[in-house]
Amino acid sequence: MTDAPAPTPLRPTILDPLFAPARTLPGIGPKAAPLIERLLGSPEQAARIVDLLFHLPQGGVARQMKGSIAEAPPGEPVTLGVTVVAHRPPQPGAGRRPHRVLVEDATGDISLVFFGMPRARIEKMLPLGSHRYVSGRIDLWDGHRQMVHPSRVTDEAGLAALPAVEPIYGATEGLTSRAISKLAHAALDRLPVLPEWQDPAWLARQGWPAFADALRAEHRPEEAPPPRREGAEAPPRPPARQRLAYDELLASQLALALLRARQRRKPGRVNAGDGHLAGRIEAGLPFGLTGAQARAVAEIRADLASDRRMLRLLQGDVGSGKTAVALLAMAHAVEAGRQAALMAPTEILARQHHERLRPLAGPLRLRLMTGRDRTAERRATLADLAEGQIDILVGTHALFQESVVFRDLGLAVVDEQHRFGVHQRLALGAKGEAVDFLVMTATPIPRTLALTFFGDMDVSVLDEKPAGRQPIRTITIPVERIDEVVAGLERALARGERVYWICPLVAESEFVDLAAAQERFEDLAGHFGAAVGLIHGKMPGPDKDAAMERFAAGTTRILVSTTVVEVGVDVPEATIMVIEHAERFGLAQLHQLRGRVGRGSAASSCLLLYRGPLGQVARARLEMMRDSEDGFRIAEEDLRLRGEGEVLGTRQSGLAAFRLASLESDGGLLEAARDDARLVVERDPGLRSERGQALRVLLYLFEREAAIRLLGAG
Repeated sequence: MTDAPAPTPLRPTILDPLFAPARTLPGIGPKAAPLIERLLGSPEQAARIVDLLFHLPQGGVARQMKGSIAEAPPGEPVTLGVTVVAHRPPQPGAGRRPHRVLVEDATGDISLVFFGMPRARIEKMLPLGSHRYVSGRIDLWDGHRQMVHPSRVTDEAGLAALPAVEPIYGATEGLTSRAISKLAHAALDRLPVLPEWQDPAWLARQGWPAFADALRAEHRPEEAPPPRREGAEAPPRPPARQRLAYDELLASQLALALLRARQRRKPGRVNAGDGHLAGRIEAGLPFGLTGAQARAVAEIRADLASDRRMLRLLQGDVGSGKTAVALLAMAHAVEAGRQAALMAPTEILARQHHERLRPLAGPLRLRLMTGRDRTAERRATLADLAEGQIDILVGTHALFQESVVFRDLGLAVVDEQHRFGVHQRLALGAKGEAVDFLVMTATPIPRTLALTFFGDMDVSVLDEKPAGRQPIRTITIPVERIDEVVAGLERALARGERVYWICPLVAESEFVDLAAAQERFEDLAGHFGAAVGLIHGKMPGPDKDAAMERFAAGTTRILVSTTVVEVGVDVPEATIMVIEHAERFGLAQLHQLRGRVGRGSAASSCLLLYRGPLGQVARARLEMMRDSEDGFRIAEEDLRLRGEGEVLGTRQSGLAAFRLASLESDGGLLEAARDDARLVVERDPGLRSERGQALRVLLYLFEREAAIRLLGAG
C-alpha cells in the first residue's frame, strides 16, 4: 500500500491579487520588468506582488538632519546638508572609474561617488556652488570619507516634501531603493482584506497590529530603526515586524504539525523483535556503546515496538557513533521480519556506510545499490530484494526509483537529511507499509533550526564521543607560513602519518575550485612525488573511489581534495587535516572537515591556513574552531554568524529559508508558534473551524500548499 498524493487544492481566490505577476503593477515598463525579475524572481517562478510585499526594507533614513559631515557615523544611513565644491569626472578611456563630486559643510568635506552615470546628469543634479541635501551611507575608502550612489539628492523644497522616513531596500543595479519603495506602495494598494488567522487574545497581549497594517507599517515607516553598534545586541524588532515574522513561523510550524499528525495518524506496525540479532551484533562490536548511544538505541527500540509511526531525528557530533546506532535499529526491524534501507546523499558515502557496516552486521544480509551498478548486478539485487533475500539495502537516491520494490520495508534510515527534503522522505516511505523513519544529521543542528526544519520529529542526541577518541589540536596559521607547514608534513610522513589537504572554495565555480586543487596537488607532488593523491567533484565516480581506496590503503599518504571529503569519509590512519583559506569556509563545514581526523587512537591535528586581514566574522569562526570541539556549541555560533539559510545549506537545496522571520532575532517566537500549531492540529485537525479556514489562507500565502494536500490525503 502506498501514499498517493491528493490532487492539489486550489488557492483561495482572495489571494489572487497577491500572486499576480509583479510586472502588472503601474510603473513597471519593459525596462524595469527584467530588473524586478532579477531582484525577486527565479528561473522557476516570475516575481509576484507578494514577493514585493515580502521584500521588506532593511532600514530607513529619517528626513531630519543628522548633524554634520564630521560627526556622521560611517555605515549608518544619514542625511546631510552640503555645498557642491568640485566635479572630478573620470578621464576618457579610464574604464569603470567613477565620477566623484566633492561636497562640504562647515565641519569638513566628503566625496559623492557615481559609477556609470552620465556626466551631464550628475552636473545637472549637483550644480557647482549649489546647496543640496544628500542621503545615503558614509564609508571610508583609502582613508577618505565617501558616499557611493546617494539614495537621494534634493534641494530645500524637495526635502520639505519627503516622507518622515525613507525606507532603504535591498536593490539591484539599475533599480534604486526609491523605485522599489514606489512599487511596494503600489503593491500595498492591491492588498485584499484577509481573515485574521491569529488568536485575538494573543495579538492583544503582544500588542501586534493586523497583518495588512503590519505590512503598511514596514513599507511606510514613521521612524527610522535605531542604529546597531558593532558587537552590540540587535534592538528588539518593532511590533509590526514581529507580527509578520510570527505569521511566517506559524505557517512553517503548522505545515510541520500537519505532516507529523498525518504520519502519526497512519497506523504503524510493530517493527521490533525479541532482540536476539541486535544482542549478537552489539556483543560483537569492537567497542562498548557510550551512554548516549545506549539511550538512543533504547528510544528507537521503544518507537519500533509501538504501533505508532516512528519519525525520529538522530543528531550527534562528528564521530559520535551514529552508524552503530543505525545498525542496531535496523537489526531490530529485521528481527520483526521486516527489511531496512539506509540512504546516503552521495555515492562515496553510500559505499563507505556499506564497507563500515559489513564487518559489524553479523548474520544480517547486506547489499549496496548505487546508480553505477551493472545491469546484471542490479537485476539480481532487485530480484533478491523483492524476494526478501536482502535484510538491509544501502544506497543513494537510486532507492527512490520505481523499479526498486521491497518485500516488506519496515525501517528507512536517511543520512544527512537536509540534502533530501520532505518529498523524498515521503517517496521512500511509500516503498513499504507503515515505514518507520530514522533521520541522521552529520553535524548538530541548533535547537531553533531543529524546531524549524525537523519540528515533525522526535529527537535523540548523541553528545558523547566513543572511548579512546583523542582530542584534535587545532592551530591557525597565516598562509605566508605555508613552507613551514610543508616541512612539518615531511616529518609527519616520516612517522607514517596520513594527511588531508583541503583546497579553498573560490567563488561558486567548481572549475575554479578544481584549478586551485590541481595547482596545490602539483606543488605538493613536487615535494612528495607519488605519495600525493587528488580527488575532486568533477572526477568520474570510479576514479573518486580509486583515489579514496589508494589513500585508505596508504598507497598515497597526502590526499588533496576539494570539499568532497566533508561528510562521513572514514580513514582512521589520517591524523592531519590542512584546510587552506579556512576563512572562506562556514563553521559547520570546518567542523565537519576537522572530524575526518582523530578517528583512530593516534593524536591528531587540524591546521587552519588563512589569508589576512580577517573580517570580524571570519576571525570569530577561526577562534571558535581553535577554542572548541563541541559541535553543539559550534552549531549555535554558526547560526549566529551566518543565519539559518546557509547553516542548513538551503540556499542550494531549495528548502524555504525565511523571508520575514530571522531565527537570530525571532527565535523566541518559534517555540510559541510550534505550541500554537500543535494545539490547532489537536483541536481542529482538518482546519474546518473559522480560525482553521483562516489558517488555510495563511498556509497558501506562505506557499505551504503541501500541508493542505495532506489534509485531503489523510
